[in-house]
Formats: sequence, C-alpha cells, structure tokens
Amino acid sequence: METNYTLRDFLPLIIIFSIVFGLTAASQYIRGFSWQSTMADFMGFFFIIFGSFKIMNLHGFVKAYKMYDIIAQRSTAYTYAYPFIEISLGIAYLARLFPFATNIITLLIMTISSIGVAVELAQQKQFTCACLGALFNIPMTYITLAEDFLMALMALANILF
Repeated sequence: METNYTLRDFLPLIIIFSIVFGLTAASQYIRGFSWQSTMADFMGFFFIIFGSFKIMNLHGFVKAYKMYDIIAQRSTAYTYAYPFIEISLGIAYLARLFPFATNIITLLIMTISSIGVAVELAQQKQFTCACLGALFNIPMTYITLAEDFLMALMALANILF
C-alpha cells in the first residue's frame, strides 16, 4: 500500500524538531560545546517537549500509542505513565542527574519503541504516530522509526563514551 505524503503532513514535527535544535544550540553556546553535552541537551529538550504534547491529550495519546508499542499493548498503566517518564528523562538529561541510569532507561524504552514501530511498518499498517500525542495527525512512517532509533543510539553513545 503506497501513500504519498507531503511536507505539510510533517510540518508540526519539523517545527518542533527545529525548536529542539534551536534550544540545544543556544544551550551549547551558553555552556560550551561537547558532544556528550549536546546529546544530553538535545535529548532533554526532546523528551520534555514531546512528553508535554502527549499530556495535552493523554487519553488520545494512550489510544494511539497502544496501536504499535509492544509494552503499551500489554500495560495501560505504562501507557499512561509514558509521557511522564519522557518528561522525567528530559529533566534528568538537562540537570545531568543519574546519567548512567537515565541513558539505560532511554536505551531500553526507545529500543522497545523502535521494535514496535518497525513491526508495524513491515506490516504496512497505516495510522497516526503518537510521537506528538493526539494533537497532530502525523502519519506513522520511517521518520518515526528514525526518531526512536536516533534516541536509542544517542543513549548508547552516552553509555559507551
């Protein structure tokens, strides 16, 4: 099943990623640049902003996320907690709290999320991505997989280096 998406379909995601990049650049300008600091700031801003959008329509997020996340399909409590976990991880990244534990949790959550997204994409199912909650109608595509995989890779890089 082939679907033609336009740039307009991803505009909210593009704008929010631009804000995350801008905040990260500003933070690095103030703090001084290092790769680990850049990744921690990016992940912190990412998790806080994306988690906040999920909370704005928590019930809609839960319904959308249960469609593809393998833990969310089995645990409603986890699904409701997920945006708050993201925001907590964001705060931990920005405050540089418990970096090893923060990166391990991020690696686990984002790897599991990547698996769920990859399975749905392989089955060519079409539905809305819950990455920005239920406020925007962003399609589930390989962009979602790349987003999850990137976060898992940055967490792994922070653990290893």
